[in-house]
Amino acid sequence: MKRHNTAEVPVPVSYGGKVEKTMGGAKQGRGGGGGCCSRLWFMVVLSATVTLLMRHCYDSGLIGHGAAAAGVVRIEPVHRGLYHTRKASPVDRGGGGGGGTSFSGHSPSRPDAGSAKPEPPHDSGVKAPSETEPATVEHTKPPSEPASTGTEPDDGGKPSSASSSSLPAAAHPFARALAAAGDKGDRCGGRYVYVQELPPRFNTDMVKNCATLFPWTDMCTFTANGGFGPQMSGGDGGVFQETGWYNSDQYTVDIIFHDRIRRYECLTDDPSLAAAVYVPFFAGLEVARHLWGFNVTTRDAMALEVVDIITSRPEWRAMGGRDHFFTAGRTTWDFRRLNDGDAGWGSKLFSLPAIKNMTALVVEASPWHLNDAAIPFPTAFHPASDEAVFVWQDKVRRLERPWLFSFAGAARPGSAKSIRSELIAQCRASSVCSLMECADGPSNKCGSAASYMRLFQSSTFCLQPQGDSYTRKSAFDAMLAGCVPVFFHPGTAYVQYTWHLPRNHADYSVYISEDDVRRNASIEERLRRIAPAAVERMRETVISLIPTVVYAQPSSRLDTMKDAFDVAVDAIVDKVTRLRRHIVDGRGEEEKLEMYSWKYPLLREGQKVEDPHEWDPLFAFG
Repeated sequence: MKRHNTAEVPVPVSYGGKVEKTMGGAKQGRGGGGGCCSRLWFMVVLSATVTLLMRHCYDSGLIGHGAAAAGVVRIEPVHRGLYHTRKASPVDRGGGGGGGTSFSGHSPSRPDAGSAKPEPPHDSGVKAPSETEPATVEHTKPPSEPASTGTEPDDGGKPSSASSSSLPAAAHPFARALAAAGDKGDRCGGRYVYVQELPPRFNTDMVKNCATLFPWTDMCTFTANGGFGPQMSGGDGGVFQETGWYNSDQYTVDIIFHDRIRRYECLTDDPSLAAAVYVPFFAGLEVARHLWGFNVTTRDAMALEVVDIITSRPEWRAMGGRDHFFTAGRTTWDFRRLNDGDAGWGSKLFSLPAIKNMTALVVEASPWHLNDAAIPFPTAFHPASDEAVFVWQDKVRRLERPWLFSFAGAARPGSAKSIRSELIAQCRASSVCSLMECADGPSNKCGSAASYMRLFQSSTFCLQPQGDSYTRKSAFDAMLAGCVPVFFHPGTAYVQYTWHLPRNHADYSVYISEDDVRRNASIEERLRRIAPAAVERMRETVISLIPTVVYAQPSSRLDTMKDAFDVAVDAIVDKVTRLRRHIVDGRGEEEKLEMYSWKYPLLREGQKVEDPHEWDPLFAFG
């Protein structure tokens, strides 16, 4: 790990430097000059006072509100270099699987596509999680989330584009970080991360008090080993390798990310050099403690406290938080409560103005918001070296796969929209499908990583319908097994993990729409139509993606490949650096419509976000 001293990079003149230099010069020249010098001294003091007042307004988030009111939305998630600037008038937004036991539970259902803005759900979600489905494949539902129909004012302290664009490059508070990015002799240039200081109650104290993280299960087993959980040894009859495999819970990303950041090779003690600022707030663990049986005051207390702390720090001043990021290792819906009634689900963390400026890393992002980005669920594989990855890839590449397709999961009899019953029926009726039905009790094979990984390793295609929300951890377990995923809704992967998966979903998966399944389209027939050569290409792409969807051991590092952590950090750094360069060039922020945040990663050269897309009805509101 390299820590950079302040003196190693030339220091350009900052705002504060100019003020102090000017005032110092005035003081030295006060010995004479009569009235002329007095008037000059008065002008200098007045200028300094105005400058300090402007700076105070900047820190307080007062400057920039005019730009926000004009419809400016904070910076976008990185979408593989696509830029399509669109303006719109602001409108108000309405309100706000894997091994082991999951502290997930069931939240209210997500909004209906194509419907009017839904009312908040009547079901508060305050109940024990179902044991019908394994932690490997399911997690919480989102609440009924009305989509924004345009951009929204955002008051996180952004300086106006006019004032920013008129400044020389060296005058920007992030000038040293941009200069470091151009230093070819610095292997960490442009990649430095500064870790914000927070009291331990916002992070490691939660792990120490792991017995309180979930009301029905002692999570201490799964928070061990840096969030990887207990190590699985012996290889389970050849299903796993001898080392590098853990019984990981799907909601421990907060701990995993924090452990990796602590060992990140390009940490810096100098925030002015930082390409990004990491805020070590375990938002996912925190909200999970209070999802069931707590009022909104309790659920929101720590969120409000952390915002007060970070916005009072000097590091916030540089970009009003737009260079800050944190993990919230659950689905976005756990942080987007629609109202302040106790019956509402989750906290309002993501609705706080300061948080809207930051990048929140979640395991499932909202299709209608720009301030969160999806990263993969943790799988059971946490390699310690490139060689461990190569050995595993060779293993799954050589496997015999007797089943054309398989499904591991349970029906959703209470959901009229779920197609799981149809998938189960088709699998039962097919001689080339293997079905693992999840059920309550000790005989539930879905709770065993060895069981479902053995199923996926024996299948060419693995069916991945929506879970309780859009996504499923099972999709990443299947890919880890070299099984080509079959998706039925674009929200399960295609518009989620745009940093980690190819934009062309046909390269690594099969898409069959839910409507086709409801119209009794034969899944077996669709899959048999795919030429063997095409199947081989898809499988090889899936196998090549394994490094990017697993979290490696923090005590070692991969030399020739990047894991899910590396990909996410690189994407955040690229996002912040690009915005900074835009500001220096006078272009300011990209202006995007939040209601189309799902579509931006899909745009190709020359396309506009308003252009029709086949998935518009799936993410639209009337």
